[in-house]
Amino acid sequence: MIKQIHEGFTVDLRLDEEWISRSLATDIRTGITKTKKSLPPKWFYDELGSELFDKITQLNEYYPTEAEREILNIQAAKIAEISEADHLIELGSGSSDKTRSILDAFASSNQLDSFTAFDVSEEILLSSAKQIKQRYPDVNVRAIVGDFDHHLDAVPQTGKRLFIFLGGTIGNFEPEARQRFLSSLTSQLKTGDSLLLGTDLVKEIPRLELAYNDPDGVTAAFNKNILSVLNKNLGANFDIEKFDHVARFDTDREWIDIGLRSRSDQEIYIERLNLMVNFLENEIMRTEISAKFRPEGIEQELTAAGLTIQNFWTDSANDFAVTLSTLA
Repeated sequence: MIKQIHEGFTVDLRLDEEWISRSLATDIRTGITKTKKSLPPKWFYDELGSELFDKITQLNEYYPTEAEREILNIQAAKIAEISEADHLIELGSGSSDKTRSILDAFASSNQLDSFTAFDVSEEILLSSAKQIKQRYPDVNVRAIVGDFDHHLDAVPQTGKRLFIFLGGTIGNFEPEARQRFLSSLTSQLKTGDSLLLGTDLVKEIPRLELAYNDPDGVTAAFNKNILSVLNKNLGANFDIEKFDHVARFDTDREWIDIGLRSRSDQEIYIERLNLMVNFLENEIMRTEISAKFRPEGIEQELTAAGLTIQNFWTDSANDFAVTLSTLA
């Protein structure tokens, strides 16, 4: 752990190059040697991956970003009033773009003492924290560079806290892993702390699938970029042109299943792992899931984690939901 003061805010480094390198190697070896190959989506986000995801959020086909922003813009003052929090903690914060309306509402009600941004990407996190400190100079701003699967204990205990987890990122967890994460998060909460959770809702299949198969191919480029990450960091020899992006809605599990399909039989060597991996023609390696939720399912999962729902909001089209829940 390394703590620094950086342009008026505190930086808590929980990840170093050795940790990232070791974690990447372990995750990839575990996933790619399974009978059904998979790669953890957290490794999408190198510099190019982050840029491509920002472009995805601006696509007309990708409705979640603007739907969630609509809810937050309308309900921000109500969120401040109900939660009574004075310390906002954003998990997977990225640029904290959508969070600005919440920060403004808390600042307007004179209850914003502290803001903690938590993300795996140091570069994006530092840029975001700097902008927030400039916008709210009297607020105690902290940036935690960490993996929220491992470093939630780094979050400060000060104040009455509102944890913010937006973007439907919770849907990247499969159900058992999602419940473990929510339970882990709840274990960090104090009585009166709250969670603001963004979840994408089940809707007609064509709209769901179009959001992950945009005609400009931005999502495909984002998905394939994970192979470039492995080539660069693990000495793999993936030929990106020999894989196709695939994304379809699984009606049984109610999630978008995203992967890369091999165009032919091929062998991939991953030098750092000293591992040869065989792909069959049309074999799909999963890179991400994006679960879609129903209101009753959201309530069940939050209740199982020990949380009590205070409010549930949707956008005007009922595409997306934001739920405020509290630890009793």
